[in-house]
Amino acid sequence: MNTRPEDGLQHNHFVPLNWLDGIVVIVINLMWGLNMVAIKMATNLVGPITAAFLRQAIVMIVCASALRIVPGRMRSLLLLGVLTGGLFYVIVGYSLALAENLAALAIASQLGAPLSILLGVIVLKEQIGWWRIIGIALAFLGVAVLVFEPGGSGDLDAIALTAVGSCVWAVGSLLQRNLAGVPVLTIYAWMGLVGALVLLPINIWQEADGLVRLADMPLRHLGWVAFSAIGSTLIGQGGMSWLLQRHPISTVAPLTLLSPIVAVASSSYYFHTSLSAHMIIGGIIALAGVAVVTIRSAWRHDNSGQQNSGQMTT
Repeated sequence: MNTRPEDGLQHNHFVPLNWLDGIVVIVINLMWGLNMVAIKMATNLVGPITAAFLRQAIVMIVCASALRIVPGRMRSLLLLGVLTGGLFYVIVGYSLALAENLAALAIASQLGAPLSILLGVIVLKEQIGWWRIIGIALAFLGVAVLVFEPGGSGDLDAIALTAVGSCVWAVGSLLQRNLAGVPVLTIYAWMGLVGALVLLPINIWQEADGLVRLADMPLRHLGWVAFSAIGSTLIGQGGMSWLLQRHPISTVAPLTLLSPIVAVASSSYYFHTSLSAHMIIGGIIALAGVAVVTIRSAWRHDNSGQQNSGQMTT
């Protein structure tokens, strides 16, 4: 289920896109897109909860130097850690364990952005225009096409779990609005710490043998977890934060819409799964809706100064 977090800063001076920005955009799309394959492999090799715990532990260790008390923000940070750092990865792990075709999950995971907008309307009484309403409708219609694909019921449970995970992510995106100005590494340090603390007892309860087997596991197996933690979370999100410090979000956000396409293509290639006509049509509809929501939300952010929810990756 693939995140564009706000850096919480208002910048008055931006620079034109250059070749270095282009390289960073490519890296971000690759990190977020290939992450679906990495998480699936980690889930298959060490178990969904063990993989999630190891990922958050790695994030915590790498970001430990940025861990600090943030006055007035700790409630949001701790709750974000429980939901997005812990519960979200439990749901994602089990959805990937059940899935036979990851392409469907890569598409369904894009519901997070439309759901965050809907929660903003319901909880924060925000107003949205017709363009974003159309985008939300298209996103849900595209996923509905996947669900009602003839013969596609084998992944129905996985798609349903992915939708639930998107709801959890959407709640987390609302919490992120209270964290404007908090450094990205500090946010991820708390998410890693709290997420690992939440996942550890679940890991011992559900997959105690997974932790025991780690001592005899080849390092290449743990490389999948490391890629997910460092590549997707730290390099991907760090690159996004760097871009947002240099360019308006309306310029940056559309550039990362290639990541779900990379996820669909890479998962289909790596696991030798086919893309049916229903999946292609549903994917095009859903991604078109997400593109409308993303671009309009980013444009609104730049023109009104309103905080826009970020994209969080699986």
